[in-house]
Order: sequence, then C-alpha cells, then structure tokens
Amino acid sequence: MDGAFTPNVLHPACPSRQVLQHLTSRWGALVLIALQDGTLRFSQLRRALGDVSERMLAQTLQTLEADGMVTRTAHDVVPPRVDYALTDIGMEAAGHVRLLARWIEGRLPDILAHRGTGTGC
Repeated sequence: MDGAFTPNVLHPACPSRQVLQHLTSRWGALVLIALQDGTLRFSQLRRALGDVSERMLAQTLQTLEADGMVTRTAHDVVPPRVDYALTDIGMEAAGHVRLLARWIEGRLPDILAHRGTGTGC
C-alpha cells in the first residue's frame, strides 16, 4: 500500500466523520451561517446566535478554527477585541450548511405537520 487513503465518512475511524460532526453540530452550523455575511466580534456572534453560552461558543469557535474553517484575529486594544471570520474553506462549508438550512426552512411546515405540532417560528 502506498499510504494513500480514500476518505469515507461512513468508516468509524475516518477523520471526515469528526469534521462532519463539527460542521453539522447545532452551534457549528449556526456559527458558519452567522459568519457567512462577514467578520463578527465574539459578542456580536453571541447575540446573533441568541441562546449560546460563552463557553459553548468559545469551544465551537476553537474547534472550527482547528479545522481551518474560522480565523481568529486578536487586536491589541483596550478593551480587548477579537474578530472571527470564515476562511475560504469555511465559506465553502458555510454555503453547503446554508443550503441545508434553507431546505429545512422551506420544508418546515411539512415537517411540523408530520410531527403534529404548531406552525413554528
């Protein structure tokens, strides 16, 4: 074997499975969507997401940064300021996640009807 491998998200040991989890987790997907329109400070991002804790947002951003999806820029000012933005690969991933979110929004009435619940948002 020449050391090459073929990524397979269905294989339990494939790292692609972890990346999929990072991008499609509740906060990972929402961070990608929120940053798709441009750079945001931590506090702006937290407000945009609404109900995320500081700890969970920080953890999600660290994970997405480690995967190369997000860049973190710390400014040497008082008070401290940190900006977050999508990388090129993060922007590409965000586009795919946004498409899934739009599909969900478009099909939400059918999904809720199937559940037998209210009209949603």
